[in-house]
Amino acid sequence: QVQLVESGGGLVQAGGSLRLSCAASGSIFGANVMAWYRQAPGKQREVVATITSGGSTNYADSVKGRFTISTDNAKNTVYLQMNSLKPEDTAVYYCNVRKTYYPQFTYWGQGTQVSVSS
Repeated sequence: QVQLVESGGGLVQAGGSLRLSCAASGSIFGANVMAWYRQAPGKQREVVATITSGGSTNYADSVKGRFTISTDNAKNTVYLQMNSLKPEDTAVYYCNVRKTYYPQFTYWGQGTQVSVSS
């Protein structure tokens, strides 16, 4: 059974930085997309950043130029470097690992809280 364990969340002042990590235990062989999502109170979960197995990245407009997604394939780990944090970045952040072709799978982490004070 695959488990995604996130770490790195916390409380930071506006303008600060955090680095989130998500380590996968178990086999994620064939996964071709790794991503970070977030969900703020009273809002729907939204995608923050994605990275494909080929290294292509995509970011939400709200975080472009401030966040960077990366992977360490040897460690089955995906990272989210968050710089110039804003209060509106406050949310629970979830990592997602998925295989988009047959047989598909998707796994979610338990979430890590990021709080940015003004």
